[in-house]
Amino acid sequence: MTDFDIRRIAVLGSGIMGSGIAQVAALGGFRTALYDVDAAALAKNVEKIHASVRKGVEKGKTDPARAARAAELLTSTADLAVALADVDFVIEAAPEKLDLKKALFAECERRTRPDVVLASNTSSLMISAIAEGVSDPTRVIGMHFFNPVPVMRLIEIVLGPKTSDVALARTEFVSRRMEKETVRVKEAPGFATSRINALIGNEAFRMLESGIASAEDIDKALKLGLNHPMGPFEMADLVGLDTRLSTLRYLHSTLGETYRPSPIIERLVAEGRLGRKVGKGVYDYDAKGERVPGSGAGFVAR
Repeated sequence: MTDFDIRRIAVLGSGIMGSGIAQVAALGGFRTALYDVDAAALAKNVEKIHASVRKGVEKGKTDPARAARAAELLTSTADLAVALADVDFVIEAAPEKLDLKKALFAECERRTRPDVVLASNTSSLMISAIAEGVSDPTRVIGMHFFNPVPVMRLIEIVLGPKTSDVALARTEFVSRRMEKETVRVKEAPGFATSRINALIGNEAFRMLESGIASAEDIDKALKLGLNHPMGPFEMADLVGLDTRLSTLRYLHSTLGETYRPSPIIERLVAEGRLGRKVGKGVYDYDAKGERVPGSGAGFVAR
């Protein structure tokens, strides 16, 4: 199989990242099967994908014919065997739990052809560790997307020590069809982007803990002073504070004290303030997911 023979993609996990990946895959012309073990969540997230595509059409950013074709190409299933049937490329977007990813990849290897690339959307885990779940690690590669996937242009392609040149070529082909730019990174804890972003975000929480400035002012400072598109707290709420904490804990365990999570983020997660997905994080959000004005202005550590 050549890279141009890739027609069917399976996306494993229908959360924020998986849904976004499935959307750009279908818009890229791939027959896309979105899988999730939670059938109710899957149905809800598929509707969100269709709504997002319709919004793109309404704003003139997506061609109506392309949107209609994407709707035909996208299917969903709570049966992993169905998702992987006759698949040409797999993108895993499960939670950042190594054992879960290894188990998924082992099942993918069992149910797919030997030439099918197994890509992980992990934002921090080592590709070689994930590849321990399969007998042929040359198939395994990192394909790190960014949130929100339909908007962010980059895919960070992460190469494990045994990732093959063929797997790399096919991954770059898929990325181009999704209209994404790519960078190549050798595996390392946090790769390039997550490692730097974790430092910025953690330092912002430490500044908040010290009472240096409010959350809103820190966000405003980085957006207007450093030209960041989002402030660190806005980004943390979007990604999910639990996801950010998981990344920091992993980086702390592998890279040392520089990445020790701020006590504030530990407390917020313990309180269930996980970000926009639950309506409250550093900031509060209304029923439409819009930030409540002033909700983070006086946020200080208790």
